[in-house]
Amino acid sequence: MKNNKTFSRIIAGTMTWGSWGKKLSTKEMLELMNYCVSIGITSFDHADIYGDYGNEEEFGKAFNSSAISREEIQIISKCGIQMTNGRPNRVAHYQYDSEYIIWSCERSLSMLQTEYLDLLLLHRPSPLMHPNEVAKAIQKLTKEGKIKSFGVSNFSPSQIAMLEKDIAVQANQVEYSLTHLNPMYDGTFDDCIANERMAMAWSPLGSYFREDGEVTKRIKKVMDELVEKYQCNESQLLLAFMMKHPANIFAVVGTSQKARLKESLEAASIALEHQDWFHLLEASHGHQVP
Repeated sequence: MKNNKTFSRIIAGTMTWGSWGKKLSTKEMLELMNYCVSIGITSFDHADIYGDYGNEEEFGKAFNSSAISREEIQIISKCGIQMTNGRPNRVAHYQYDSEYIIWSCERSLSMLQTEYLDLLLLHRPSPLMHPNEVAKAIQKLTKEGKIKSFGVSNFSPSQIAMLEKDIAVQANQVEYSLTHLNPMYDGTFDDCIANERMAMAWSPLGSYFREDGEVTKRIKKVMDELVEKYQCNESQLLLAFMMKHPANIFAVVGTSQKARLKESLEAASIALEHQDWFHLLEASHGHQVP
């Protein structure tokens, strides 16, 4: 994605800002938004479903009451997941006909109180999606200035290739971390490099702080050596590991704690040495590189 320099390397993930997590008030969201911008985190990642379809509206209220200019920040959102919570659906499903994509994007714009999205993503692939339907919606939204860029989330290279029969895909947001390395090996990041797509990673800390299994124990042993060497903490090393990849990965961090947001931003400047990176990779795999 040739214009990905407009996004901050650390992206603030808003999934837990609302009812799915911290339940921040408008005032608290405004304060957090201002803090992010003040330290250089200018990109905010949303999805229509967050907070049972309520987060975007709460963020929009906070943004509307702020002194932040729209040009200062980049807003990302996603569409396509139809839940049974918050909508009268009989069953959870994905929906990507052109009318729905347009309706969903316009709803997000209204909720977020903005005239455009810097990036619209299809949230997850659907077996029933057709590239022509997606292309019709994206072309219309782009022509009307409602979206600046188009991408996907959790898509495989072959699914992206299918979409590119009719529409260019500029970004892919996937799960990636030291404890979830799949995109490094399944062609996802190769595809991003080869086609100049913006690569984004959600859950960049992985399961390191959630699980205490053998993988975590092996990584922690290496971490104990490296935190002293680099004068940083474990979270920062996890981020530094993923950001060293040549796909130039942008980390979507889910924390709403100011100190951790600042630490995340500082991690982008950690120059992890080549062999230290492979030492961490070896710990994750449990064996040397063959």
